[in-house]
Amino acid sequence: MDLPRIFTIRESDHRIHNPLTPAKLAALGEALRLAPGTRMLDLASGSGEMLCTWARDHGITGTGVDISTVFTERARARAVELGVADRVEFVHGDAAGHVADQPVDLAACVGATWIGNGVPGTTELLDRSLRPGGLMLIGEPYWRRTPPDEETAEACHATAIADFVRLPELIEQFQDLGYDVVEMVLADQDSWDRYAAAQWLSMRRWLDLNPDDELAPEVREELATEPARYARSTREYLGWGVFALLKR
Repeated sequence: MDLPRIFTIRESDHRIHNPLTPAKLAALGEALRLAPGTRMLDLASGSGEMLCTWARDHGITGTGVDISTVFTERARARAVELGVADRVEFVHGDAAGHVADQPVDLAACVGATWIGNGVPGTTELLDRSLRPGGLMLIGEPYWRRTPPDEETAEACHATAIADFVRLPELIEQFQDLGYDVVEMVLADQDSWDRYAAAQWLSMRRWLDLNPDDELAPEVREELATEPARYARSTREYLGWGVFALLKR
């Protein structure tokens, strides 16, 4: 049980595996008014930057669950680096279906709603771990502009235009599920650039060190096509944000 290697090659130098800069991640933590001792569950926690920095900056505690062995080990190392290993733990496992042993104050899935087969299923999954009145975080793409055709949508790594909606409709979807949207932090084009472009340098450096690896042709092809595809499609059409929800 693990992520395909191409993901960890692409994002080998990322601490945040979505288009949030460190400044935006810190702004999100400030916006949530986190109290010391807040208990958090982070599903698909990646390299653990959210849990670790918020434990350092706000005194929260919590658990992260991620399917990647590489990212889980990095998260544990980051907790040691920031001096918060006694407050956060990271579990290698499938976040789909994971429920906390005890109710938490803050339950999050930031950028991986496929673990619940979409937004409705992921909110239901997170709610199973959340105490009454607890806060939920969902990170999700949306269309900044609706793509003109299905080909453009697929170039944004969607399977179809219908995969995502515009920002107002996404907020209404949360409301229709019975949640109040009480905060949001959105990626901008600069934070998208930092997320996407950093992958290109990581891939090139990996290729230089591993020219004979069985994945080298796939990585070479991606590096040759991804920058123009990103500039033409994702950067222009796809938005992304983290939304804080309280159940009515």
